[in-house]
Amino acid sequence: MPAKPPTPSPAEQPIDIGSRLELFVDDYLIDRMTGTRLVLHPPRRAERVLDFDAPWEGRDSAYVTVFQDGPRYRMYYRGLPGEGKQEVTCYAESPDGIHWTKPSLGLFEYNGSKDNNIVWTGFGTHNFAPFKDANRRASAEERYKALAGGPLVALVSPDGIHWKKLREQPVLTKGAFDSQNLAFWDAERGCYAAYFRIFIDGVRGIARATSDDFIHWSDPEPIDTGDAPREHFYTNATTPYSRAPHLLLSFPKRFVPSRKRVPDEKDDGVSDGVFMTSRDGRRFQRQFLEAFLRPGRDLANWTDRNNMIAWGVVPTAPDEISIYFSQHYDHPDSHLRRGVLRTDGFVSVRAPYAGGELVTKPLLFRGRKLVLNYATSAAGSVQVELLDATGKTLPGFALADCPEIYGDEIEGIVGWKSGSDVSSLAGKPLRLRLVLRDADVYSMRFAE
Repeated sequence: MPAKPPTPSPAEQPIDIGSRLELFVDDYLIDRMTGTRLVLHPPRRAERVLDFDAPWEGRDSAYVTVFQDGPRYRMYYRGLPGEGKQEVTCYAESPDGIHWTKPSLGLFEYNGSKDNNIVWTGFGTHNFAPFKDANRRASAEERYKALAGGPLVALVSPDGIHWKKLREQPVLTKGAFDSQNLAFWDAERGCYAAYFRIFIDGVRGIARATSDDFIHWSDPEPIDTGDAPREHFYTNATTPYSRAPHLLLSFPKRFVPSRKRVPDEKDDGVSDGVFMTSRDGRRFQRQFLEAFLRPGRDLANWTDRNNMIAWGVVPTAPDEISIYFSQHYDHPDSHLRRGVLRTDGFVSVRAPYAGGELVTKPLLFRGRKLVLNYATSAAGSVQVELLDATGKTLPGFALADCPEIYGDEIEGIVGWKSGSDVSSLAGKPLRLRLVLRDADVYSMRFAE
């Protein structure tokens, strides 16, 4: 068993987490770690979910958006058969996020026929990025919104299919805008937030602007990634995580223009996907500089615009979430692939067989029980000790009172000899001491 760490400093103000879900994607809640580390988990590559094989789609289809809308999943993407050809915005839908169809919408003509899945052909088809507006003040006629073009125009729709410009004039004019530029209702901060392409000293970066009405926007400001090295971020795919909307997850496509892996490719550059997070919308923590999504062994993915993670993280099973990413861009078989993670499974606190532990900063909570998303080996375990703000063990919640937890659960309830009820401690500053052996912990929350 690892030695208990030195007594933490009592000077910190407690963090009020209430009963919300907290993911260990950053060090925000962590005071110290001994023998443990944060581990980034890449997605498991699953099936090809969509081939860009229609005449109006083709090899340069890109800038995909995916979101769940009640019992239906919606997908939007740019259709582009090749350089210099007509761009259109296409639509697909699914009952489960896995099996997708392209409905014949009959809205716009392409080569003399309206038998297609095109939802927009006007200004902005290059990078049309829609979302369902969760703002309770949004009217039914404007329930779906989008930013598109460059400069950026605002579009609205009552049903996600029939679109019109909110107004003719652009709503955002300061930026580069030549990739997927997105916006959403940020419920945690009570405003619309837009994230889009800028250049800083010749390097592709990300800017943020906010709005109360989707028309009048603040001046764009570059996001702050701290001391992380400056790299080309081609897209950003920033989204609130639906299970913990106070957390913003971002999946930039990292572009390395100086490299060329396939000699006969017409363009230089290779790409992969990275992962970063934010708790205020402006400062993003790159806890990991390593790739979240690598190109892999297939040389057709070692080109300049591949491995572009779509905008959207969706649940596809009770214990599973999915992302989507481009493959074989600018090839005849250009397609979209699904990536799978366990629920909340982007990052974990991990201990080896020798064991390790983590102590949180002082926390305030509401609820009756502590729930962990965890996984162990057959010989591994998780135990939890509760401490007061100064690091003193709380009676009845010592490590010796907590039977070893082992298994693999998305919602595992922690218990002590006296039971699992921690309601007597609600509203009082405390720290969690997690002691792990050959185990991972992904997230935690206090629940009723």
